[in-house]
Amino acid sequence: MSLFGDGLDAAVQKSFTRPAPKSAGAQMRYLVKQLKGTKAAAQMLRVSQRTVERYVKDQIKKPRPDLAARMETEVKKRWQPQIRAKARQEAASTGGIVIDTRARIGYTAPIGTTDEDRLRHLTVALPPRYAARLFDAREAGASDQQLQQIAAEALKDVYFQDSGRRAGQLEEVRFTDIEHLEFDL
Repeated sequence: MSLFGDGLDAAVQKSFTRPAPKSAGAQMRYLVKQLKGTKAAAQMLRVSQRTVERYVKDQIKKPRPDLAARMETEVKKRWQPQIRAKARQEAASTGGIVIDTRARIGYTAPIGTTDEDRLRHLTVALPPRYAARLFDAREAGASDQQLQQIAAEALKDVYFQDSGRRAGQLEEVRFTDIEHLEFDL
């Protein structure tokens, strides 16, 4: 489970204009249409082609929990690609992204400062350049650790240094023990 990647995906999914298919048959029909065939859908979901055909014809209505989760994930991954791209583009160019987190956050600074890590609850609006970096890294397949590092740099710049107006000697922000993380566009 990718905390940062899933959080970014959930933020983009909030911009959908229509709900994704809910029933197993509707989800399977959508996947078959997107993948252009029952064989490709069966291979992706790791089930037999005949099972896919049964779902398409509504002969099977209730999938196993693991299959239901895979179907839902794959449908949401492909649902409304233009809306998804537009939301990412808007966040990366003009809107920015809001991060709401409860985590242990500290920093490295010169001797004599109170740089000890402590549990903080922050809701910070990040500028578009950080939204662009997060989405670009997500598209490139960055690990959760890399996305966490980008978010830590963003918090350092926006929250601690106030875009260069204070705490100029701040070197590095530590962003660990994440209890809650949510993004919003």
